[in-house]
Amino acid sequence: MNILFRLNLLASFLVIVVLLLLTTSCQEKKIDFNADVRPILNKNCISCHGGVKQSGGFGLIFRENALGETKNGKIGIVPGHPEKSEMIARINHKNPEMRMPQERDPLKQEEIDILTKWIEQGAEWKEHWAYLAPEEPEIPEDNTGWGTNEIDNFILQKLEENDLSPSGEADKHDLVRRIYLDLTGLPPSTQQVADFVNDTSENAYENLVDELLQSQKYGEHWASMWLDLARYADSKGYEKDGTRNIWKYRDWVIKAFNDDKPFDQFTIEQLAGDLLPNPTVDQLVATAFHRNTLNNDEGGTDNEEYRVSSVIDRVNTTWEVWQSTTISCVQCHSHPYDPILQEEYFSSFAFFNNTADWDINSEEPLLKELHEVDQDKLDKIKNWIADRSGAPVSNKWERFVLTGEPKLRPEDFDAVENVVHQNRSGQDYMRVFKGAYINIQDVVLKDVDRIYFEYRQRTKSKGTLTIRTDSLTGPVIGKASLAETGSFKTIPIPLTTTAEIANLYFEFQSGAENYSCDIDGFLLGQKLPGEKDREYEDMYAEIDEILNAPYKHSTPVMVEKPEDHSRQTNVFIRGNWMVKGDPVSAGIPKLFDGGDLAFRNRLDMANWLVSKENPLSGRVIVNRFWAKIFGRGIVATVEDFGTLGDYPSHPALLDWLALRFTGEWKWSTKKLLKAIVMSSTYRQTSRVAKEAEEKDPDNRWLSKAPRVRLSAEQIRDQALAVSGLLSEKMYGPSVKPYQPEGIWTIPYSSEKWITSEGEDAYRRGLYTYLRRSSPYPSFVTFDASQRELCLSRRINTNTPLQALVTLNDPVYLEAARSLAGQIIQVAGGKKEKVETAYQRAMGKMPTTEKAEILIKLLDDTETYYQEHQEEAFELAKSENLELASLTVMANALMNMDEFIVKN
Repeated sequence: MNILFRLNLLASFLVIVVLLLLTTSCQEKKIDFNADVRPILNKNCISCHGGVKQSGGFGLIFRENALGETKNGKIGIVPGHPEKSEMIARINHKNPEMRMPQERDPLKQEEIDILTKWIEQGAEWKEHWAYLAPEEPEIPEDNTGWGTNEIDNFILQKLEENDLSPSGEADKHDLVRRIYLDLTGLPPSTQQVADFVNDTSENAYENLVDELLQSQKYGEHWASMWLDLARYADSKGYEKDGTRNIWKYRDWVIKAFNDDKPFDQFTIEQLAGDLLPNPTVDQLVATAFHRNTLNNDEGGTDNEEYRVSSVIDRVNTTWEVWQSTTISCVQCHSHPYDPILQEEYFSSFAFFNNTADWDINSEEPLLKELHEVDQDKLDKIKNWIADRSGAPVSNKWERFVLTGEPKLRPEDFDAVENVVHQNRSGQDYMRVFKGAYINIQDVVLKDVDRIYFEYRQRTKSKGTLTIRTDSLTGPVIGKASLAETGSFKTIPIPLTTTAEIANLYFEFQSGAENYSCDIDGFLLGQKLPGEKDREYEDMYAEIDEILNAPYKHSTPVMVEKPEDHSRQTNVFIRGNWMVKGDPVSAGIPKLFDGGDLAFRNRLDMANWLVSKENPLSGRVIVNRFWAKIFGRGIVATVEDFGTLGDYPSHPALLDWLALRFTGEWKWSTKKLLKAIVMSSTYRQTSRVAKEAEEKDPDNRWLSKAPRVRLSAEQIRDQALAVSGLLSEKMYGPSVKPYQPEGIWTIPYSSEKWITSEGEDAYRRGLYTYLRRSSPYPSFVTFDASQRELCLSRRINTNTPLQALVTLNDPVYLEAARSLAGQIIQVAGGKKEKVETAYQRAMGKMPTTEKAEILIKLLDDTETYYQEHQEEAFELAKSENLELASLTVMANALMNMDEFIVKN
């Protein structure tokens, strides 16, 4: 009995073990749609069965399509029944003409097994990982003691999963150069290197990081990345490509980074600063982000066509910058890979379709910067209004004076008679003749006691403008005499009406038969407070004076059209702006969860982008900064988080950083960057171990610090910095350092490149004038953006042309000459001079081998120049042969790999 009992017990135990193993096996075989199925569909099926092309009536973007009936009457996917699913039948079909995918290799058996098992398990469908809200990940344990912060725990976990181990910490000389270049974009001086290397305190590195994050150079460096996204340039684009004064926006970006403006506020001010309850002048400047679109001044173009083109660019840029979503194709058809419908594209279009800007030469609306005298007058007016009605009313009047908005333009006119449109497609301005009239319906006149009329009259004949309500014979509520002006002028027309909304008729008369004048529009100014004050009329007079006063410069900004004169948005049939479909209202694609938010305008969209309801923005922005530091994003396709984008190398780390960034760090980019650069991951050496080179050639798992070539601007800035030429000057109009003659031979333009003088010739690359049709040559050679479109990541090439630039461009030769002029003063022989020059350039002493090579270069060039003194003089601009030899050596240093690469 005892033996039988034991045998029964053993048998029961084995049954339990078998059941447990079977259960575990079943659990392990659970197919994950995002990780296992979607990659197979994207690779093999989606091109024919996506959101646009749905061959055979079978689509794989929306689940309802995949589970629906196909054109042959069969069901594509039957959950739980792969044997009844047409998809499985077709991928297993023996006839090559019937087998899917057609005209391609058949699926691998393991892929077929995954799809079959997935359907058998119920064909569970998941949204793409990027569109799911991030969940707080569990921080992996670090039993090695290697890590400094949580970032390292996630990195170490992946290293161990891939049988890799982290590298040791970088040499202090390399580390200090790396952190300076990453946080400020500039190399450290010899003294700054020495200060760090000799600082043995426990917090030496963290103290340096904090110091660099507070440096004014920090904002300049990180602004450069953002200006690529903002497609910032100093010209309008297209063929004529005239100058655009928008550098105030560039300065705003620099200050925003230096001030560590929370990224959510940074977002809102750029997309909708003008729609904030009481926007400041700086918040209006911020909206120039979307005035960086191209503007076509060429004769014969259609203003509406290019206005629409600008709106399309704003839609595409917004979705790429904040959501890394490729939405541009949805203009013409539904998204081929992501569940975004064409009508949803135009719901986004509606957010940007109601701005007051047009594709016109003046680029209005403009935010003016007044001369000091006029600014003092405006400040006095503001204070006067604020004393009577408060700051919001005062600020509203300031915006009215500085922008000339809101304005009713020819596009807002409901009926006209005896007028012609002038300039391109009749939308720049309108010319009226004797007996002409303009009708504008439903004009809101509440709190409006005058209309400001913008016109230009080139004839000496007198004219009269009469404003009536209801009809051409209705009551007269305003009248003005029109005289010769030369250029456009703004005059006030007091109104005598108590109506809050009226249909207005503007009638033009004159005693001269050939009378005409040009109209730019009508401004509606809010009534001033303090009507009974004796200064009341004086205030109006000064406002009228400032409206017509010349100004220092201006910045194109975004201004929303009055709601009662807003544009209607329609779907464009096949993306053709001239063929309108159904009307749509502002909104976001259903793919994204808008929560309880109501969507009416750009401000609503901006608020949603940085809200808790949006899972993407935090991930996308964190990934951008990570990619800038490491040369590769956690999601390598920085510009595309969609279904065809790369899967994150460290998904849990991405979510952890995104949650910290949007949560406890309160959208602080400085806190984000500090966490990254404080990590042991960042501080690794860039020397690659043989094992890592074989297992991780792309450094996807970060078993070492990456070697990343510096940006176009950094390479030039570094040469100027180590030579002592780099200017410390910040902000202001863009500058024009040396560039070869003949670069600016552009049709339809008389503009010339006049080389800047003094320190302006040696300012950081960030401030270099960028003309889209002819960008700064050396920057383009080093893969800088032409800034015609939003650019999420620059390509990274290594071409012979780049070496020709750093060897021969006068900027680099002048930098080498300047460095040589300092090195020649160093006491000692060639060894001491070589060591000092190398230390200036690289931040550390050269190896013996490198020093010997450089000394030999000095010897060889000295010998050569003794026989070719005229060449020495041409290079060094001096008869000193040693200076010429040192210039060659300095130039060689600036062409070394370790000079133009961040190690």
